[in-house]
Amino acid sequence: MVDYLYTSAFFYCPMDPKIFKAYDIRGTYPDTINEEIAEKVGRAFVTYLGTKEVAVGRDMRVSGPALWQAVVKGITEQGCNVVDIGMVGTDQYYHACATLKLPGMMVTASHNPAQYNGFKMVREMPFLLSGSDGIPEVRDLAMKGEFPKAEIVGTIRKVDLADSFTEKVLSMVDVSSIKPLKVVIDTGNGMVGPAIQRLMENIPQVTVIPMYFDPDGTFPNHGGDPLKEENRRELQARVVSEGADLGFAFDGDGDRFFCIDDKGRFIPGDFMTALLSEEMLLQYPNSPIVYDCRASWCVKDLVTAAGGKPLMNKVGHAFIKARLREENACFGGEITGHYYFKDFHGADSGMVPALKVLQMISRRGQKMSELLTALEAKYFISGEINFTVSDQKAAVAAIKSTFTGENSYEMDGYSVEYGDWHMNVRSSNTEPLLRLNLEALSQEMMEAKRDEVIALIRQFE
Repeated sequence: MVDYLYTSAFFYCPMDPKIFKAYDIRGTYPDTINEEIAEKVGRAFVTYLGTKEVAVGRDMRVSGPALWQAVVKGITEQGCNVVDIGMVGTDQYYHACATLKLPGMMVTASHNPAQYNGFKMVREMPFLLSGSDGIPEVRDLAMKGEFPKAEIVGTIRKVDLADSFTEKVLSMVDVSSIKPLKVVIDTGNGMVGPAIQRLMENIPQVTVIPMYFDPDGTFPNHGGDPLKEENRRELQARVVSEGADLGFAFDGDGDRFFCIDDKGRFIPGDFMTALLSEEMLLQYPNSPIVYDCRASWCVKDLVTAAGGKPLMNKVGHAFIKARLREENACFGGEITGHYYFKDFHGADSGMVPALKVLQMISRRGQKMSELLTALEAKYFISGEINFTVSDQKAAVAAIKSTFTGENSYEMDGYSVEYGDWHMNVRSSNTEPLLRLNLEALSQEMMEAKRDEVIALIRQFE
């Protein structure tokens, strides 16, 4: 038994507990996330898991190298060995953890602006530490700053799994079935550029028009979140001007995928979940499909029609991944562009759905715009609308008392369903926002109900 602790005056800098989020650790550099905190987090992670080896990667953020060095220092000085997987995207990181059969730490802040950074922590693929499992324990250890002193310092070795990752993603589709297509790909100076360039070299029948493939943590061209219209506007215009069949976009760390049709229109994540579900059910007939409770009715309708079993679930990767494994589902999707695959270590990936879309378009012999138009003619969605309110609980309570509905539930936030419309209102797990998603069976009904709910929420702004 260890009867003494490692402590130092270095380890008494205040740490903001708010950096410990529902899915990861995240804050702004260098005020709430810095080298000192990174070292503490590394020590706490190793102490909590009791592991002897950890895979550690980082994305392209400017603060990444310094934070990587600090977290590695914390890990190794706790006597744990480090496998340096280099500068990678998050789905490459997941592949590394699964392939090496190791827990992992990734220095990343996903799609957040350049001043942010943080850590995604894998316990054992496909499970990450979360706000309900592991992150509170790491938080408490890091904030206390007292750790068992290791007898030896851990080692560092480098591993390059770029080729292994490419092979894994290619194995998820029948490359020979993909027809000649032209695709504009915008990686937004994030982590996907080099990886998708290697990937597409194996699919020469697809002409790629690259946008911002060079990783650059300053995000010199646009932000890293394609859900924001201003970050995908140029891609949408480029698809039209180039006469391309498709446009692909990825967030900063590459675990989310977004698609633009041949007319330059953005495809909402619930529509994409429904289309990808149909594709996956060809490979896995009658399989369960997991989708989040914000999604359009089109998901359950198309999954059911294709012979699958639609399973509504709480929002968030920790919950989706657990349900995927519990139900032996082949696929899961969230409206925010996260797509989960049983065959990709039970995890989410940005590049796997991109190839699935190429295969789907080739197989169906239809333009993406034709598929989107068919959905838009039946399902009228508001898209996610965000609000900064003074009292989120009061706002949700007011909505609950006003809209009781034929079917209401609190799977995640508050959801209510009527015969011709439904909505979900929930607090964000990553930002101080209240989020509304609403759908109706006509454009007029959607707009009327949307405006009614918005007016109620704005009373609390």
